[in-house]
Amino acid sequence: MNGTRDLAALLSTLEPELSATEMVFCSFPGLEIDEACHLHPVGLFLEAEGLTLIITKAVAEQHDIPFAATFKAITLNVHSSLEAIGLTAAVASRLTLHGISANVIAAYYHDHIFVPAADAERAVQVLLALQAEASAGNGTA
Repeated sequence: MNGTRDLAALLSTLEPELSATEMVFCSFPGLEIDEACHLHPVGLFLEAEGLTLIITKAVAEQHDIPFAATFKAITLNVHSSLEAIGLTAAVASRLTLHGISANVIAAYYHDHIFVPAADAERAVQVLLALQAEASAGNGTA
């Protein structure tokens, strides 16, 4: 598996990129994965309680799908290995220090952090500061 595993290298090259699209998390008990394709999910996970989908707020509203909160995705453009140790903890810990919740999803090439839409711009600034500190050799969290 390719991708960077070294935490210092990962943090110094985070390159966080904010999506303009508002996203929501929804749960569908009893829904099959193939039945969800028309909602164009950007992510999904099958849980015991039902199928969780991450879809755009616009799609949720169009289909009258209830949701509790809106999020924006921040993609970490560094190519991280799925076996890297500490990246999720460092990012989530730093956001926690600033009172920002982080729902982290690791995909094959990148990590994606879903943060409350109202905190998204501030979250990017926090991650850019983390990247700058790591680039300067000032720590990892």
